Amino acid sequence: MVEVRPSERRGDATAAVLLTWFLPGAGHAYLGRVVFGALAFLVLEGLFLVGWMLTDGRTFEYLDPELRGPFATLLAPEAGNLGAMLAYLKVSGFGALEATPFPPGMFLGSVLCAVSGLANLLLAAHAHLAARAPLSRTPGAPHPALLAAAAWLLPGLGHWLQGRRRRAVLVAALLLGLFLLGTWLAQGSNLSRERHFYYWSGQVLLGGPALALEALLGGLRVTGEIRWVDVGLLYGCMAGLLNVLAVLDVYGVAEQRWLGREEGRGSAGSGAEGGVPA
Repeated sequence: MVEVRPSERRGDATAAVLLTWFLPGAGHAYLGRVVFGALAFLVLEGLFLVGWMLTDGRTFEYLDPELRGPFATLLAPEAGNLGAMLAYLKVSGFGALEATPFPPGMFLGSVLCAVSGLANLLLAAHAHLAARAPLSRTPGAPHPALLAAAAWLLPGLGHWLQGRRRRAVLVAALLLGLFLLGTWLAQGSNLSRERHFYYWSGQVLLGGPALALEALLGGLRVTGEIRWVDVGLLYGCMAGLLNVLAVLDVYGVAEQRWLGREEGRGSAGSGAEGGVPA
């Protein structure tokens, strides 16, 4: 295993993560990567700002009035971009005081704010690794944060890009199957943040498939009782939460490869897998 002395690092990894959590790009600026940090700030805060404008500051109006407490939004994806979310709550709170129709861009705006938060978590992981990597290192493998983003975008894609094809197929089949089964049992009612704010927060962790299906079928009307709605909501949410484990698996292996900790270990492994389990 490669050990990196503190004197060979760019900065403290924990400080880089916390700075990024509160302000996208701040962690990278702290590590001396000012241009990268500025670009990250513009992109992620730009996404959040566009989402804010499209929703007219009403995303958290989705929460039932009895749930609107001081910590109610900490389980929302926007919490990954903590500074922007706190500013949102300070200015817009929980939306309009009176019940009025949502603006036309409500769905897209809400998704953009959520994606900004999730992307900032990946940016924090990028900053954490940048702080730990030796100053003299020349990367020879895809960055773990990029592979983690691919794993979130499409379950199994991160494993596939790593050459772990069997695991990629297994992850994709199990998670997409669980999500589709949940959607069928809930008759599509899970595809609505307005109806199920917290279940949606877990489900969106499945990434592209959940957002794409919601864009296509999220406007379905509920005209009667749905017998298995609770089971369907649970399965949809579980698919997203389990994808977090898949993303962490991809990130862990990618981190080892990126830091060079598997050099000389692949000869006894399983061929294309480079000594990494499928």
